Amino acid sequence: MRIAFLTLGCRTNQAESARIEQILNAAGHQTVDSAIDAEICIINTCSVTAKADYQSRQLISRALKTNAEVFVTGCYAELNSAFIKEKKSTIRVISNRDKNNIINMITHNISPITLIKSQNERHRPVIKVQDGCNNECSYCIIPRARGASTSISPEEVLEEVIRFESNGFEEVVISGIHLGVYGKDLKPAYNLTKLLEILLLKSSIRRIRLSSIEINEISDDLLDIIDDSRICKHLHIPLQSGDDTILKLMKREYSVADYVKSVKKISKRFDNIALGTDLIAGFPGESDSLFVNTLELIESMNFTYLHAFPYSLRPGTQAAEMLFHVPLPIKRMRVKRLREMSHRKKIAFINNNIGLDHHIVVETVDENVISGTTSNYIKVLLPRNGSIVAGSLVRIRITGIENEAALAFPISDTEPLDK
Repeated sequence: MRIAFLTLGCRTNQAESARIEQILNAAGHQTVDSAIDAEICIINTCSVTAKADYQSRQLISRALKTNAEVFVTGCYAELNSAFIKEKKSTIRVISNRDKNNIINMITHNISPITLIKSQNERHRPVIKVQDGCNNECSYCIIPRARGASTSISPEEVLEEVIRFESNGFEEVVISGIHLGVYGKDLKPAYNLTKLLEILLLKSSIRRIRLSSIEINEISDDLLDIIDDSRICKHLHIPLQSGDDTILKLMKREYSVADYVKSVKKISKRFDNIALGTDLIAGFPGESDSLFVNTLELIESMNFTYLHAFPYSLRPGTQAAEMLFHVPLPIKRMRVKRLREMSHRKKIAFINNNIGLDHHIVVETVDENVISGTTSNYIKVLLPRNGSIVAGSLVRIRITGIENEAALAFPISDTEPLDK
């Protein structure tokens, strides 16, 4: 059957959709790009913001105008099941916990999984190792949509990594809703450091990248593992606000001083590591002076990039009931300032890497340009070279910058480093 996969939101959603697609492809089904061309349309929704809700509703409405049978899952579907079913009684709504059952709903004759690179394949595939969240951040609806933390066994994760490795993939991204608590629910209990130790010991995958992780979950043992050359020198560590008053209202589990101390330790240990963060602008009660505290803190730190979002009211959260909500125009202005700062920091980081050698995983090969990503998360553009194929690991030397990407040329692994 022809199946369209439409996915919104986080890397965990992406990993779940990719896994379902791989299994269904192995069973003989065909992936198509549009619901218009599909017999079945699987929509994996998101509800992290009001905008994500809107995008989820749009995808569902468009899919229902086609002749495809529609399956809807993900966080928006979890929280709005009754509303979705009112739109059309035949629509199938599947909970997050039952997401993999979509496979059995479509076919009961599943062939062994064989991952084969295709033109549209992600060349840095995401592997979900953990789901759910036990935190109670006052602005977040995701624990209601995903439930308590659950982890995939290390044996299953290793099997997945080896499967990608055996099919020629050079990098995997280890992801979860709350990655830093990986393994605490397993018996015997496990942790992320031990998982990475197993992956390094028992697989030969060239690069392992971590997705977002909380600052208070980055232990010295984890940093020791990150020191391994096969672990990407890139950490995404959410901050959300640079003011302690707002952090307390958000019910975050660290102070500004805690965060700064840990990031400085990481920066001191890894000289050229990419450090990204998330920021929420316009949280209820965030005055101009409190927002300035965030600006001044971000300016003083060596972040590589920022993901900045306006606060989005989520009904059913504690923050939704708070006083002093910030007007939308002010939230947008604050996000604009943070994104401008992100642009400056990204440019400065790339400039600091000019003249240095890196290896990139090649992600796209177009008519005139090749693009890829370094271990420290720099997007790189190369002139077209007939010997370079998508998915390969290529050594390059950075020579310049264009917009927010580095310009580079390929070099031989036998050349001396960093001329």
